Amino acid sequence: MRVLLTGANGYIGMRILPVLVEAGHDVTCVVRDKLRFKPSLDLLSKIDIIEYDFLHPETALQHFNKKEFDVAYYLIHSLGDTFTTLKEYELRSAGCFVLVASLTQVKQIIYLSGISNEENLSKHLMARKVVKDVFIHSGIPFTIFEAGIIVGSGSFSFEIIRGLTEKVPIMIVPRWLRSKCQPIAIRNVINYLSLSLMNEDAFNRIFEIGGPDVLTYRKMLLEYARERGYKRFIITLPISFPKLSAYWIYLSTSANFSISSQLVESMRNDVVCKEFLVRKIIPQELISYRDAIKMAFERIEQNMVISSWTDSASSSLTNLDVYHHIEVPINGCYKDRKWIEIAPDKVEEVTNRFFNIGGENGWYYADTLWRIRGMLDKLMGGVGISRGRRSKVDVDPGDTIDFWRVLLADRQNHRLLLYAEMKLPGEAWLEFSIVKNENRSILKQTATFRPKGIMGRNYWYSMLPFHFFIFRNMIKEIAGK
Repeated sequence: MRVLLTGANGYIGMRILPVLVEAGHDVTCVVRDKLRFKPSLDLLSKIDIIEYDFLHPETALQHFNKKEFDVAYYLIHSLGDTFTTLKEYELRSAGCFVLVASLTQVKQIIYLSGISNEENLSKHLMARKVVKDVFIHSGIPFTIFEAGIIVGSGSFSFEIIRGLTEKVPIMIVPRWLRSKCQPIAIRNVINYLSLSLMNEDAFNRIFEIGGPDVLTYRKMLLEYARERGYKRFIITLPISFPKLSAYWIYLSTSANFSISSQLVESMRNDVVCKEFLVRKIIPQELISYRDAIKMAFERIEQNMVISSWTDSASSSLTNLDVYHHIEVPINGCYKDRKWIEIAPDKVEEVTNRFFNIGGENGWYYADTLWRIRGMLDKLMGGVGISRGRRSKVDVDPGDTIDFWRVLLADRQNHRLLLYAEMKLPGEAWLEFSIVKNENRSILKQTATFRPKGIMGRNYWYSMLPFHFFIFRNMIKEIAGK
């Protein structure tokens, strides 16, 4: 079957792609930036890729002319965008998707949305409902799944729960933690999405999907703590303070403030299934919340996290230019260059060491100062250091490493290039590479900063004392000396 997969480099897209390919489908992936899309080489050889932005319907014919598909998945969501533009973006993107589906003679649209069966919806859930209405009135057979919290390694909901529970032993929380939800394991979600493909019993239906447990958010935090062996105390106040709650989530987890605000607003709604028809049409064994947590940590411990929501955290529809920085500038920049000779037989070992940098592995020197820098970045409205890494050992272009974004990860040529996503009065790059020259092997470490105005220059000079001993000792540790 010919399948069009949009949002292919998102959290859900990267999970369902290998399932569709393994089932023998002819899959075409649509991404906004090919540089950010890094499936395995085996998958890459079996799929087609179209680089296209659904905010630009005027170029739809140019990209999809004379193409035909049986099924089209809509997995695009503008979670990172502001409230003022969220509904507009969603409406425009969904309308363009319907145009493309019509041009390519799609016979079924499959959409993953959020449960929205209450009247007084948050702006986030209302935006999802707008998209649903577009597909219902499109004239194309649709299958819409509405989920609550999705639990899986790297999922947004899982990482928020993980961040709050592991970092905050005593929580004083507002009344929204009493709201109810029905969490569902990522494996169950992928099964629903894949098994509905050209399933005529699922045509023109809206299914609410959830796991076997109905829990309050408070209970979810406590169940997570119990599963991980933590003692946590949660005191619930009878009042709601959304802005303060958003700051609490923002400072305690890897979510930015915009996403934290949307999350808090959505938590006032119960997200519980009111109908269960999907269990008859697409039967499967539903995984409990506790078992979903166990499965997520099995993936993490085995370094098998396929995708993480943080990998697309900077892919807001208004912020797609980070990969234009893959060529490190020369003019108008300050540079801190360090190099050290290593034994030729240690090249692979040293390469593995700088490819494993960040996250739980740390930065090899002055980790406390790196964490303080991350805390300061959070306080200034940045991403902070809590995003960690998708995997302890694997790294691909587009991944996040704390407050850095991976631009280039070339193990064969021993080069790793990172771009800073922290709040800075300028732009910053950090590069590790190994250069071979006859019988010598040189480890090079280069920090590049392109300042913006006087503030940027002052920032660079104020950081020089820290750079002097941090970078000098970091390269020694990476070199094993």
